[in-house]
Amino acid sequence: DLNGQLHGQHLAKEVVVRAVQGFLQSPQPEKALVLSFHGWSGTGKNFVARMVASHLYRDGLKSVCVRVFISLFHFPHHKYVDSYKAQLKKQISETVQLCKQSLFIFDEAEKLHFSLLDAIKPFMAHYANKGQVDYPRSIFLFLSNLGGNTINEVALDFWRAGRVREEISMEDDSSQMKLLKFGFVLHFATENGYARSNLLKDNLIDFFVPFLPLEYHHVRLCARDAFLARGLPYTEAALDEVARMMVFVPKEEKLFSAQGCKTVSQRINYFL
Repeated sequence: DLNGQLHGQHLAKEVVVRAVQGFLQSPQPEKALVLSFHGWSGTGKNFVARMVASHLYRDGLKSVCVRVFISLFHFPHHKYVDSYKAQLKKQISETVQLCKQSLFIFDEAEKLHFSLLDAIKPFMAHYANKGQVDYPRSIFLFLSNLGGNTINEVALDFWRAGRVREEISMEDDSSQMKLLKFGFVLHFATENGYARSNLLKDNLIDFFVPFLPLEYHHVRLCARDAFLARGLPYTEAALDEVARMMVFVPKEEKLFSAQGCKTVSQRINYFL
């Protein structure tokens, strides 16, 4: 599914597949698997989270073993943070007791109050005591726009140097990749939940997963997928027309879709 439907994200594909497969194949993981997805809106973070859920459970996101939390929807008021902490710990605890393999997705993770992140830290920490509940058989996905600009700068530098984006590698020791890897931490050094929580300090995040900005041809592929998902015929001209509806940045190069593929499915309504 990731190969056929996730466009322009070779890094995310590689890291997520390797991390999830390794975790599932481990007979006794030392801790829960914690992945932190980063990139601009519309680049595929939620799509990959859905794919992980579909891979693990027949009912996907609707499974009782999957819990999705959206920061500003589920935890909108800081004055109620103590109540949120109790509710969140209760929901996670009940889910891990019910399911041998549980999945927790936190969208808009950068907007989570730091004390909420610290409250769920024990569920992600290294497993020391062999009790009745096997917390490490859990996967935590944090989805965030943090670091998006840094990721985009790396992709833009590659393009300006005449290199294809597929050459960007997590193993690359170039200055661009160092910027990509350590740029996350720079972005976390602000007043957000990640910066003030212990997730980074205690090395509880196993993998930072970068989602690259999407280019014109990626948007065309998203448009094709949207037509096919509705069982609608399409032409190459229609795909171009949908792609041209999007705003592309930077101002000079007009290389990356400012909204990724986020509004593509709505834009094909124009052709109905």
